[in-house]
This record gives sequence, C-alpha cells and structure tokens, in this order.
Amino acid sequence: MLTLTDEQRLLFRERGHVLAASLLQYLDAPQPEAAAHHLKEASGSAGEYGTVAATLGLSLSQTVEGFLRFRAPFHHELAVAARRRGFDTAETTDLLETAERAMDRLLVATMTGHTRAAGKGGRPRPIADRTGEDREA
Repeated sequence: MLTLTDEQRLLFRERGHVLAASLLQYLDAPQPEAAAHHLKEASGSAGEYGTVAATLGLSLSQTVEGFLRFRAPFHHELAVAARRRGFDTAETTDLLETAERAMDRLLVATMTGHTRAAGKGGRPRPIADRTGEDREA
C-alpha cells in the first residue's frame, strides 16, 4: 500500500483543482476556439499530474487509479448540476458524453506525462528515497 505525505497529497489536490476548473471552462465555453483552449490547458494539467506521480515513484497503474478516483466524482457532480439546472435528457446526455470524451483525453495526457517522466533516467525512485525517510536494511 502506497502512503503519501500530506505535502504530496496537496500536490495532487492542487493539480486536481486546476484540472477540474479547466475542464469546467471547456464544458461551459460558448465558442469552439475557447473550448479547445481550455481542453488544452486541462491536458497540460493532466500531464503534470502524471509527471508528479512518476517523480514521486507511483507506478503507471497507481497513477491511473488516482486519476479514476478524480473522474468518478467529477461525472457525478456534472449529473447533479445538470439536474439542478433543469437540463433535459438530451442536454444531460450531451454534457456527460462530452465530459467523457474529454476525460479520455486527459487520462491519455496523464499517462503520457507519467511515461515521459519515468523514461528520464529509468525507473523513478520510491517515495521513501525522496522524502528523507530512512529504510532499514
């Protein structure tokens, strides 16, 4: 079981907030150019998420698992917001499908960020090696 420090969790939380904000701006954008800009920003944040995860020694599987923990509540909140705003079935379906396609792109960006970071200098060091914790032999 992987244990992150409070500081490491904060790194992921901050990136998650930025990613969610960019994704919401993408979904709310009135013009295709603005939407594309916000999706590109969200993809950059997702790539950073993957890079940080690799740097901290998380495996690609652990990184994807963390991303999926972000994805599910985000979709749930979109559905709740659609109900609150009185969206009909077609509007809600369109919103959720658009979000799903964007999330797929962000997951790929996360994985790419991880792979690039892990590829620099081989395997990432375990978290304990970077946090100054002593490991007994």
